[in-house]
Amino acid sequence: MVQITEKAVSKVREIMSSQEPAPAGLRIAVVGGGCSGFSYSMAFENQPNMLDKTYKFGDLQVFIDQASLLYLDGAEVDFVETLEGSGFKFNNPQVKSTCGCGSSFQV
Repeated sequence: MVQITEKAVSKVREIMSSQEPAPAGLRIAVVGGGCSGFSYSMAFENQPNMLDKTYKFGDLQVFIDQASLLYLDGAEVDFVETLEGSGFKFNNPQVKSTCGCGSSFQV
């Protein structure tokens, strides 16, 4: 199962509230690409796909496709703010290595 910290949920809700029309939820996926082979994707969706697993974090719905679930099991999504910038950070115990750019990974 994927976990999302309260700080990340709050930030997603804040961004969603500025969208017109308001999306139904957030899609989290693992996609091929990047210098290490895989990267994370986050996008707003109006409805889940037929085979998606839907998680609820309060009133936030998160949609994850079956293939991505294999790579995201046990992962945690957080929102971090540092001097260098802010953004969503994935803490995934399945990751064996990451690349220098920090946006792709290997399992």
